[in-house]
Amino acid sequence: MTTTAFVHGFSSTAMLIMAIGAQNAFVLRQGLRREHVLPVVALCALSDAILLQAGVWGMGGLLLARPEWGLWMRWAGAAFLVVYALQAGSRALAPGQLLVSAGGPGASLRGTMLTLAALTWLNPHVYLDTVVLLGTMASPYPAWGRAAFATGGALASAMWFVTLGYGARWLAPLFASPQAWRVLDGVTALTMLALAVGMVI
Repeated sequence: MTTTAFVHGFSSTAMLIMAIGAQNAFVLRQGLRREHVLPVVALCALSDAILLQAGVWGMGGLLLARPEWGLWMRWAGAAFLVVYALQAGSRALAPGQLLVSAGGPGASLRGTMLTLAALTWLNPHVYLDTVVLLGTMASPYPAWGRAAFATGGALASAMWFVTLGYGARWLAPLFASPQAWRVLDGVTALTMLALAVGMVI
């Protein structure tokens, strides 16, 4: 039963976490720049582990009982994603900024971590997927089974972000030109806007 719960948590989290989203796009960009990769990966993995623990031990029910919390997070997250999309769009449209994006001085560690924390913790989809959905999947298991489920999920999350952050360097040759960064930032901007609209509606 413990093994079953562990595999269930691992596979369910893996399927959910690989979807294209704000957090994954940010980690990919940091990996391509080879900038603050370890703290970025660590914050993502730790955040998912905390949210998984909250979900499997009943936090999902509390969130469902307080819909106003979800409403606030929805609007705050949408606003942040719009701002981030405008920044990415500006980088894509302004040639002078592309060289900085491709290899010049980047954001400070503090700025990077604050941006990532906002992308992670202000995204209501994170709570719906990690806390509510995965928490509900884990609920039929006894206490030790839920612990195994959360452990499997946390491992899947950590493996994904390590692969995304450090594996991005293998894509570096594709991003040797400013034009490639223009495309990446353009796609990022459109993705963020689409996610913001999805949050609102």
